[in-house]
This record gives sequence, structure tokens and C-alpha cells, in this order.
Amino acid sequence: MSMNLGPLFEPFEDTSLKLRNRVAMAPMTRNFSPGNVPGDNVVDYYRRRAEGGVGLLITEGTTVNHKAANGYPDVPAFHGNEALAGWKKVVDAVHEAGGAIFPQLWHVGAVRKEGMEPDASVPGYSPSGLYAPGKANGKAMTKEDIQDVIKAFADAAQNAKALGFDGVELHGAHGYLLDEFLWEGTNQRTDEYGGSMENRLRFVVELVEAVRFAVGPDYPIMLRFSQWKMQDYDARLANTPEELERLLMPLVEAGVDIFHASTRRFWEPEFEGSNLNLAGWTRKITGKPTMSVGSVGLTEDFISGTFASKQEAVQQSGIDELVERMNNREFDLVAVGRALLQDPEWLVKLKDGRGDDIEPFARKSLTKLY
Repeated sequence: MSMNLGPLFEPFEDTSLKLRNRVAMAPMTRNFSPGNVPGDNVVDYYRRRAEGGVGLLITEGTTVNHKAANGYPDVPAFHGNEALAGWKKVVDAVHEAGGAIFPQLWHVGAVRKEGMEPDASVPGYSPSGLYAPGKANGKAMTKEDIQDVIKAFADAAQNAKALGFDGVELHGAHGYLLDEFLWEGTNQRTDEYGGSMENRLRFVVELVEAVRFAVGPDYPIMLRFSQWKMQDYDARLANTPEELERLLMPLVEAGVDIFHASTRRFWEPEFEGSNLNLAGWTRKITGKPTMSVGSVGLTEDFISGTFASKQEAVQQSGIDELVERMNNREFDLVAVGRALLQDPEWLVKLKDGRGDDIEPFARKSLTKLY
């Protein structure tokens, strides 16, 4: 097999960020941090992907210091001496292997249910006490709650910089807290944080501004956002390029350097009349670097569950189209998820033309960390 993979392996530079190539490991929740502390197994997990040549690793979602930030068992925290010491080991290991790394800073919002660690009595917190349109869960946030969460993100970003992370990613996608403010279906507030798109943006804009103030002018801030939600795959924040511009430009002004546009399949067009995907439209509108993601390298379809043969794996994983889109400068970076979860050497095997040696993703891989 011979493919021109040139754009994947071009160096990338923006603000203070310098990457050896344009391939990132997508953030993936792994549930292997008991006590919310990343241990040596987590260190080894990230080290292996850096040793496999990945340019940028984005950690699994790691929770900020708010009592309702967590919604899942055994996910790592990004606060407290023990957890931060664990993350320092991760940073050092990735750097030693030649990679760069961002933590994904996370608050799950109304996804949290009572009974979840660390304090089982704490409910979910969200803009209107809604998990999905018409589906109540937890409590609606007061303005004091909003300021507490903004401070928690700013503190986490400051800690990331102090630990030596190369930047931060703010998780604003998939129906978690930031996205719940953006999504009209879950934001039914009647104050300045609800109503119009500009008002629904206010919380995220203020959060980005606080993070920017905490880390200074040149430290990279990436925002992950999505149209789809885990609560509703068909949900949309913007139905036209004009609406997307109204969504994105205030975030640029607030301090976002890179947009990570999360889609389920990177090759699908975002709006009628153009082949550009969400990352492509984001780059066109903002002029900022963008990262695309969505089923890169998979032999199993995200939705249908159908499989390709191993021989067809690389061809059907869309690598040719990915390279073409990157050659056209539709987007600048690409995040790879389950393909790298399965095979830490996915990228180097691809580069060396060893497609037959790539291990196709298997769901049983989710049950172990290696």
C-alpha cells in the first residue's frame, strides 16, 4: 500500500504551540483512575501513544474543582495534590517521548446523577436543571454557581500551565455543561445567560476570558464543540454558516486559539451546498486553526456497527480523503480516537505502509488500559 501522507506529518505551529506533526489523540474517557487520581498505568498509556509518534495528546476528560463536575466512576480529577502529581508524571512521560499534551478540562453538567463520586449527595448542575429538552435532572445554577464553575476552569488552566502542559482543551461539546448553556434545548434561562444565542454564549465567553486571564496571552486554548449531543445526535447549535459565525466569533474574541470541531464522521458536509465539514467551516469563518475528528482509522462504522475486512481497513477508514482535505487546507489538525486506543502504533504503521499490521478496533479494548 502506498499513500501520500505528507500533510499529516507536516509540523504545526501556532502561538507557543509547536507540534512535530498534525495528528492528535482524541480525548477518550477510560475510567481507570480510582480515587480520581491518574496512576502509573495512565502514565504508561499516554507514553505509548507519544512513543507511537502522535504529535499532540489530548487527555481524557479530567474534572475541574467543582463539587458536581464529575459524572462517571474512576475518571481523573484535575485538582488536589495527588491528582496533579499524577498528571505531572504524564506530562513528563509524553515530553520525554517527543509529544505534546493538553488536558481536557471538563464539567459534566446535568449528566451527573446523585450517587456518583466523590460526594453521592450532590446532584447535577446545569443552566436550567435539564438533562435534555423536557427531561429534568439536578438543579438549575445560580449566578454564584456560574462564577464558581468559571473560577474552577481558570484555576485548572493555571495548574495545567504550571505542570508543563502545552495548552488546554475546554470541553464544550456533546451535551456536557458548557454545551448545555449553548444548546437552546437545555438552556431555558430568562436572565442574561439564556434566550438569544448571544446570551446563551455568555457563560462560555466569560469562562474563556477567565481562562485566558489565568494563563496569559500566549498559552494555547483549544475549545472542543459539537452540533450533536449524546442526548440527541440530530441536535444543532447552528443551522447555517451565518448562525455558526454568530456562535464562533465571540469565542475568538474571548481568547480561543484553536477549535476542535467534533463530528461523528469527518467526511460528512456540515451545510448544504458545500463539501466543507464542521472544522472546515469553522476555519473559513474564524481564520483560526481547526482540528477535525470523526471515525478516522476505523474499520467499524460508528453507527451501523458493520465491519470491513482487515485488508480493507485503511482504505475504508477514509485516509485518502483525510489527506486530500488536509492538502486543501480545509482544517489544520486531525484527532484520532479508537484507532489509537486499540493500536498505540497506528500512526507509525500507517506512515511505514504497514496497513495490514494495524489492529482494527475491538470493543473489548475499552475494558483495559494498555
